[in-house]
Amino acid sequence: MTQVQTMLKKLLKLIGDTFQPVYFVYDGAFGNNAAAQMTRQVGLHLISKLRNDSALYFEWAGVYSGKGRRPTYGDRVDYRNIPSTYLKSEEVKKGIRTYVYQLNVLHKKFVDPLNVVLICKENVQTGKQARVILFSTDPELEWEKVIDYYRLRFQIEFNFRDAKQHWGLEDFMVTKEQSVFNAANLSLWMVNVSQSMLAASNEQSILDLKARHHALRYVQEVFKILPENTNPINIEQLLEKIPVLGRIHEEKMAA
Repeated sequence: MTQVQTMLKKLLKLIGDTFQPVYFVYDGAFGNNAAAQMTRQVGLHLISKLRNDSALYFEWAGVYSGKGRRPTYGDRVDYRNIPSTYLKSEEVKKGIRTYVYQLNVLHKKFVDPLNVVLICKENVQTGKQARVILFSTDPELEWEKVIDYYRLRFQIEFNFRDAKQHWGLEDFMVTKEQSVFNAANLSLWMVNVSQSMLAASNEQSILDLKARHHALRYVQEVFKILPENTNPINIEQLLEKIPVLGRIHEEKMAA
C-alpha cells in the first residue's frame, strides 16, 4: 500500500491543476480497509469490490437503554431478503433477472461505512443466483456511477494489453530507470495515438490499422523504386526491396 500511495502522490503531482481526480478504482483483490485508508490519505475515494459472501451490517437503529456502549452494528444484511426500499434497478434479459441494490452499510473490518452496490443475478428457470458487491468510500456516489467507474478498470487492462501486444511494452530490453520510463511511456502513448486514429478511420482494430499503414508504406517504397520515365519496371528490384519492409532485424548479407 505504501508503494501504491507513493505512485498516486507522484501521479497527482504530475496532473497538477489540469483536472481534479476524485476516485481511485482498485482491483477487487485489494478491496479492504488498508486500501481504503491509503486512498483516503491522498484525498481520493476508493471504488473496489468485496467478496460475494462478505458480512455486511446495517447501522444500529434501536433505542439506546442508556447503559454501556451504544451498539454500532444492527442486523446483518441477508442477500436473499433485501428490503425493496434499497432496490434501484430490475430487468430480465436472456433468461437472467438482474437486481441492483444500493445501501450504506458497515463492515467489521472497515473503519468507515461503505456505499455498497449489490448486483444480484438470478436464472429465471433454475433459480440459481450469483452476486457482485461493489463499494465506494464516497457515501453520496450514485449507484450507476459506481458500476460505470468500476467497469473502467477493465479498459485500463485493455490498454496495457494493447501496449504489450502491439506497442512493445514487454519487448524492450533496457534496465536503466530513465530508459525504462521512456520505453514504457512511449508504448502507452502509442495506445492513445492508435485509439485516436481508430476513431478517425474506418478500421475496426489495431491490427487492421497497422496493416493499413504497413500497406501504405509498401506503396510509398514501390513508388520510390519506379523509374521516372516509361522504362519497364525492374521486378527483381521490387522483390528485393519490398519484402524486407517491417523487419525487426537487419538482413544478414552473404559473405
